[in-house]
Amino acid sequence: MTGLLTEADGSPVAVENLEALSPVLLVCEHASRRLPEKMGSLGLSEDALKSHIAWDPGALAVSQLLVKSLDAALIYQRFSRLIYDCNRPPEAEAAMPPVSEVFEIPGNASISAAERLARTDALYVPFRDQLSNFITTRKAAGRQPVLITMHTFTPVYHGKQRDVEIGILHDVDSRLADAILAAAGGTSAYVVRRNEPYGPADGVTHTLIQHGLKNGLLNVMIEIRNDLVSNEIGQKVMADYLTGILGESLTALSQ
Repeated sequence: MTGLLTEADGSPVAVENLEALSPVLLVCEHASRRLPEKMGSLGLSEDALKSHIAWDPGALAVSQLLVKSLDAALIYQRFSRLIYDCNRPPEAEAAMPPVSEVFEIPGNASISAAERLARTDALYVPFRDQLSNFITTRKAAGRQPVLITMHTFTPVYHGKQRDVEIGILHDVDSRLADAILAAAGGTSAYVVRRNEPYGPADGVTHTLIQHGLKNGLLNVMIEIRNDLVSNEIGQKVMADYLTGILGESLTALSQ
């Protein structure tokens, strides 16, 4: 399997506001549910392909609002995580999952080594390199980026209701997460918790480790319950809230 992406597919990576004045670099690994032409439907129904297993609904919309309110840069993946989950390293099974929650993914069953490599080269490598190049360029200019990855999660998982509304996730470096949680503690707008509904043990901090920790950057992963950002009003309210607590956090850390 070679040349996974066609000319019609376009680039696997999208970038916005790369000349941003703010140090904030927003990353959205699960921005899209789009599949490359050559991959068909992976054997899934249209309903499955619209669901959270294929992407993080609302994550890109909120990120784009934050680009404007924070004057942040944004880098995001233009294809579904079902083809390649860019928040996973190539050796991880979850990078090309054969099962997601209760859904079996026929197109990901028994993928050959050559097919895995083709997906990695087409999607993960350009995404990784775009992030690395941005960070390297900023650091060379004496500007230290602040890495914030943006995600959403489903309100019900394996039949269990989740009451957390915003998760502030971190790996071994909790500086930014601590500051955000402190800022969020001053308001009762949302139920905000540390390392919920996922945490480092779930393998969700790959981007934070690869691009944040290894570069000594402040970094955090923000998980939003997707029913809160299912429409433009919810997305705007959430973006306004995050703008406030992120601004307060970065100010506190700069003092």
